[in-house]
Amino acid sequence: MAKEKTTPLAATQFENSQELDISDEKHGFLPIETNWFDRLFISVVIWVALCLFWFRFLEPAGLSIWIANAIGIALAAFLIRKG
Repeated sequence: MAKEKTTPLAATQFENSQELDISDEKHGFLPIETNWFDRLFISVVIWVALCLFWFRFLEPAGLSIWIANAIGIALAAFLIRKG
């Protein structure tokens, strides 16, 4: 009987798998890998922080909260699309 050559499972897996080209993936400016829902969540958290900052420091000076909302929506749209 001929002795069968055995290979470890990990080595077989690497021999049979095709190398993936990850250069085709879309990379945003965020330092973490995200999907659209992650970017939406980050946008909402930033919007809440912006509104709280606005209420504390800028609204007593006479600036309306609607300005903060407009900035938050614009920032969220940019972050979801490009992030």
